[in-house]
Amino acid sequence: MSHAAFAEQTLPQWKRAVLKVGSSLLAEADGLSPKHALGLAQFVAASLGAGREVVIVSSGAVAAGRGVLHRSSSGHNLAEKQALAALGQAQLIALWQRFFERPVAQVLLTHDDLRNRRRYLNARATLGELLQLGAIPVVNENDTVSVDELKLGDNDNLAAIVAALVDADALFIASDIDGFYTANPRTSAENAHPIDEVEALTPEFFAMAGGSGSSIGTGGMRTKLEAAAKAGAAGIETYLFNGTHAATVQQLARGKLHGTRFRAAQNRMAARKYWLRNAPVEAGLILVDAGAAQAMRDKGASLLPGGVSGAEGDFRRGDMIEVALRGDAGTQLVARGICQYSAADVRRIAKKHSRDIDAILGYNYGENVIHRDDLVIL
Repeated sequence: MSHAAFAEQTLPQWKRAVLKVGSSLLAEADGLSPKHALGLAQFVAASLGAGREVVIVSSGAVAAGRGVLHRSSSGHNLAEKQALAALGQAQLIALWQRFFERPVAQVLLTHDDLRNRRRYLNARATLGELLQLGAIPVVNENDTVSVDELKLGDNDNLAAIVAALVDADALFIASDIDGFYTANPRTSAENAHPIDEVEALTPEFFAMAGGSGSSIGTGGMRTKLEAAAKAGAAGIETYLFNGTHAATVQQLARGKLHGTRFRAAQNRMAARKYWLRNAPVEAGLILVDAGAAQAMRDKGASLLPGGVSGAEGDFRRGDMIEVALRGDAGTQLVARGICQYSAADVRRIAKKHSRDIDAILGYNYGENVIHRDDLVIL
């Protein structure tokens, strides 16, 4: 089936997106190929030229390592795959860098980086800073050090996690298939009808998904649905399209989709605020003065050290903490959010100016104790 089987849809406006590119679009038997990467890079360049930001999640390191050694095997054991990934990662970054005048940055993540809240925040801060600097982050799972029981397993799901990590508006998944069908078009063409839009991913949709369609990639349609579900829960829409069709990719740059649109459960900010409001909090409390409480409540401000009057408990950087105002009438909860500093650090920088954090602590994680994007008013 050609991409014309999918109706043309107008994409919503977006400012920041994650583009996931699978191995099937980059790898050939003897290594990496720029054949399909060029068109995708042109889409990224056009987006950047329009003032948008793009993070690329790219597979292909193991396939690239295979090309370096001129061998057909993907690796018979974990250590061999890790060695191939180490050999191929530089080749993968070099492939993307050749298409852009601005710098490309390599970011390798593991399961531990994403389940450990402090490392999650560090990864988020790094990606945010790279985007601020005008670089193009290229993210991949760190296959060189990952172990089977802790692997994320596929870059579809990694892309969804990264999309939530960087507060993206959209997740684009470039595949070697035109979109989502009622059946696998490669094996059951007569039963494969294109699905232009999915409002909610129910078990029936997962039942339609098959396995990996490529001997190179590790993902399949099911992992793409899992990614769309993860992104949707974070308020991020997912767009699945065929990255091997130049016309389809060119239309994306014009805001037109020929593929499948997976709707988000709710808007991005509402999803994040819901999570912040309902995630479990750590024992402890950040105490603020009346001015800080009013600024957070009425102006949507971040919590700065100058507005902090103290901290209780022994929480750590990255913990979810409640913020309270204490006065003659007792303790009033004002907000909750993800704290950028430990309780000990908060006590040391309380009532100080943000510019003094480095001098007091010898390091800093930013000027905010809690950033407004990580804060919800109670």
